[in-house]
Amino acid sequence: MPPENSEHDQEKVERLRRAMYSRALSDKLGARSRRDLDSGEAVVPDDFRNPEPGAAPAVVAPRAIGVARVVLWWLLGIAVVFFIGAGGFFAYYFTFGGGSPNASSSNIDITVAGPPQVESGSVTEFLISVTNRNPVTLQLADLILTYPPGTRSAVDYTTNVPSDRVSLGVINPGETRQGKVPIVLSGIAGTHADVKVELEYRIPGSNAIFVASSAYNITFGTSPISISVEGNKETIAGQPVQFDVSVSSNASAPVADVLMSAGYPFGFTQTSAEPRSATPGLWELGTFAPGQKKNITIRGTLAGEEGDERVFRFIAGTRASSSANAITTPLSQSAFTMTVSKPFLGLAVSVNGASDRRIVVSPGEAVTVAISWQNNLPLAISNAAIIARLTGIVIDGSTVKSADGFYRSADGVVIWDKTTNKSFASIAANARGTVSFSFTMPSSEDLRGILNPQLDISINAAGNRLSETGVPQNMQATTDQKIAIASDVQAQAQGLYYSNPFGSSGPIPAKAGVETTYAIVFTVTNTTNKITGAALAAVFPPYVRWVGIYSPDTEDIYFDGKRYAGGQVLAPPAGDPCQGVMGMCWSLGDIEPGAGLNGTQPRQAVIAIGFTPSSSQIGQKPPLLQDMEFSGTDDATDASIKKSISDVTTNIVGDPGFSAANAEVVK
Repeated sequence: MPPENSEHDQEKVERLRRAMYSRALSDKLGARSRRDLDSGEAVVPDDFRNPEPGAAPAVVAPRAIGVARVVLWWLLGIAVVFFIGAGGFFAYYFTFGGGSPNASSSNIDITVAGPPQVESGSVTEFLISVTNRNPVTLQLADLILTYPPGTRSAVDYTTNVPSDRVSLGVINPGETRQGKVPIVLSGIAGTHADVKVELEYRIPGSNAIFVASSAYNITFGTSPISISVEGNKETIAGQPVQFDVSVSSNASAPVADVLMSAGYPFGFTQTSAEPRSATPGLWELGTFAPGQKKNITIRGTLAGEEGDERVFRFIAGTRASSSANAITTPLSQSAFTMTVSKPFLGLAVSVNGASDRRIVVSPGEAVTVAISWQNNLPLAISNAAIIARLTGIVIDGSTVKSADGFYRSADGVVIWDKTTNKSFASIAANARGTVSFSFTMPSSEDLRGILNPQLDISINAAGNRLSETGVPQNMQATTDQKIAIASDVQAQAQGLYYSNPFGSSGPIPAKAGVETTYAIVFTVTNTTNKITGAALAAVFPPYVRWVGIYSPDTEDIYFDGKRYAGGQVLAPPAGDPCQGVMGMCWSLGDIEPGAGLNGTQPRQAVIAIGFTPSSSQIGQKPPLLQDMEFSGTDDATDASIKKSISDVTTNIVGDPGFSAANAEVVK
């Protein structure tokens, strides 16, 4: 067979290869007849003599397929270039071109002017200015102010105001809008807070809402509420402890819905509290008027090892709503540290048998102070001494007595040592005992002009012991006691006939079956402390009636729960001490210290009554008003005051012109 052209053979092989791998041309391939092979001997092993399957038919792929592929690649490249160009165009158009916004928040100036330090709980004014430096108008502009927690309205001081929205309308290019915003901010002195200011606006041709923002940082210079805590800095484990917590208003405006919470350390167990807490450790103190103070007394026991320090934390503040049972905005806080110790000489004080930390007594009352001591050491104490120092009001030294001690009038101390009590020369381990002294409180006359008088007794103990190394050691122990003096309130009632300011009618002496009218004048005086919630109540006997007049008409005097004023019948308001009282009740409210003393006017009121005696009362001096009682609360001591007043009878001695011979009822 003549040899074929090699270039032509390569082209046929290439075309055949493409046709073999083309699915589109596989159906066009036709079968060809096989050529006859020579009958030479096989040169392969016998195991390879199995027949093989015929080869797959094939045709040569056309040249048009390669051209189509090139065209498709060009179309794909053009599409990619188109999309990249379109993306760049729109990015430029909406960022720098005609489709971009004409206003920028960076061209809006929001300026807040206000004090760098604000008085917490008082009205603070902020001057807010908004300037539009954009070339377009700002439409539907709203100023949104977000305040720190606890912010209240400057109108009523009670409404919580978390934020404000102020409509500014349209702000033209280059225009400045400004205004003042009054608000009451609250926080702890020294803390910081932010007032966030945002401007929401739209621009012409767009429905999108844009925002520009600013913030103003403030520092609270004062707290509207302050907390002070009184108590012993040291205590013995397991012994009673007491805290006197005072919450006071420093604000110039009312502070509404104040709460006080107490955080107790591990080992403290509360036994009582006055007033009682709304929930454990939380007191609802209500609204504080400017300068008002409220007191809370907490008693309990503290467990611990010697040397342990316990921290009590007190927080006063407000809450988000009246239904909340926790402080959401703290206004003041105070920490009180107490050390658990075991003094070498345990001291306990009682006054007139009572062991409260603060005792209330009356002017001129005899007082006995007992000091119990115990050696807490396993060793003896030598040269022990106890000293009680009296400070505050002046005690008449001639009234101070002690059977086993000595009163040194030069510096107002009572001393017990081995010269007055031989057992103090050496006190055995675990030994215990009691020393005491007594005195008389100053009279009301001596206390005149002194507001909230109080006697402080500080007690110190000292002694020596031998240490484990044989070196003498000097040891100290202290405690104290406060004695407050209640205000001496005096209430009297006097019957008048001849001096009746309303004019009297009827016979004197009173005649059976005939009405005689009298006036009853009530007089109340007060000495040292303010009295709150005062009232004077009395009962009418069945033969006495209220005529219907009283003086002055500015006083709140009720008869069987009703008061007649300006043609109206009024009942006592909720919480008034006269609410629900039958008979006569005079609601005095507050009585200032010194009322009726040193030339000042006492609290007085006069009522008119009619008395119609019965024949069974002939020869008697029947009461015109009976079961009279004065009540109130001593503001300085929180002690309740109740005083009985003698009945007013027909024997109206003290009325000018009246003779005791006319006191009995006649026929």
